[in-house]
Amino acid sequence: MKVDELRVLEADELAVRLRTSRRELYELRFKHAVGQLENSSQISKVRHDIARIMTVLRERDLGIGPIAAPEPMVAVAEPEPEEEAPKPKRRGRAKKEEASE
Repeated sequence: MKVDELRVLEADELAVRLRTSRRELYELRFKHAVGQLENSSQISKVRHDIARIMTVLRERDLGIGPIAAPEPMVAVAEPEPEEEAPKPKRRGRAKKEEASE
């Protein structure tokens, strides 16, 4: 399952997929505990799928998302920055030998 596939789905479809993925993870963990799971990498794949679904849902909650088509860059002449005064040098700590005198 890819993120691009998830982003085109509706929120209710994502919720269904999240529920089924969590159920699948539960079943895989149970099989692993009993010793019936042959390929334990399935557990990590399902966990990654759950994380992808939750990420897409959270992006939608926050209003964050990929930009569909980036706008073309327009060259804009920027004003030259004014030169700032040089920063004063920081004084280091006095050495222990000088401090003990």
